[in-house]
Amino acid sequence: MSAPSVAVVTGGSKGIGLAIARDLARRGMGVVIADIADADVSARLLRDEGFDVCGFSADVSDPDQVEALMAFAEAQWGQVNALVNNAGVYSSLTPTGFESLTAADWRKVLDVNVTGLFLCCKAAMPAFRRAGSGSIVNISSGVAFKGNPLMAHYVASKGAVISLTRALATECGADHVRVNSVAPGFTLSDGVLENPSLVDGVKGPSLRGRVMSRDMVADDLVGAVAFFTGPDSAFITGQTLVVDGGSYFH
Repeated sequence: MSAPSVAVVTGGSKGIGLAIARDLARRGMGVVIADIADADVSARLLRDEGFDVCGFSADVSDPDQVEALMAFAEAQWGQVNALVNNAGVYSSLTPTGFESLTAADWRKVLDVNVTGLFLCCKAAMPAFRRAGSGSIVNISSGVAFKGNPLMAHYVASKGAVISLTRALATECGADHVRVNSVAPGFTLSDGVLENPSLVDGVKGPSLRGRVMSRDMVADDLVGAVAFFTGPDSAFITGQTLVVDGGSYFH
C-alpha cells in the first residue's frame, strides 16, 4: 500500500488552520499540525476522530524550528507533498492608525506573516524535490486588495504574501512545485471571536460589502485550499483565489 500524500499546516491548532487540517485529513492526507502552542492537543483531537495527524510545536519565524518541523514531517511518512502556510498574526491585533504603530508592532506581524512563510517555503523545498513535486498554498487576505484602514502592518504583510507567491512560483516550477495563494475575507474564526474590538470594528463593514451577505466561517475556506493541494490544480501556479462571499472581484 502506497504512503498517503502528506501536508504540513502551519498555525494549525485552531481556527482556519485546524479546519484546513481536518479537511485535508478527511480527504485521506497525512497531516502535520504545526503551531507555537497546542499542536499536540489539536493533533490528538483529530486522531480521536480517526485521522492520520501528528503535531509539532514550532515558531515559524525561527529558522531552526522550521527546519526541524520539515525534517519531522518527512520522517513520519517518508515524504512531504504539500505545505499550507496559514500561521499568522491577526486575531490578537487591535485596529490602530499607522502613525501609532511602533517598529516593534510592525516587526511582530511581518516576522510571522512574511518571514515565517518564506522560511517554511525554503525549508520544504528539499523534501518536495525528493518527492518529485509539491504544492505550496499561502493564506493571504482580501485586505491586500482593498487596503483596509487601521491595519497597515497586517495589510502590508498580506500584500507581501501575494507578491511572494508569484515570485516563488516562477522559481519553483522547474522542480514541479506549484505555489498559489488563497485570500479569505473577514472570518469568524476561534481567535477572532476572542477579540471583541476586532469583531466590532470589522464585522459590520465586511457583511455590508459582500454579495453573499452572511458571516464567513473557517469551513468556507477549506475547499479552495484542498483544490490547490490536489491534482485538479496540477497546471495552476502563481495564482491567488479570493474567498470572501463576493466582497472583492479578483
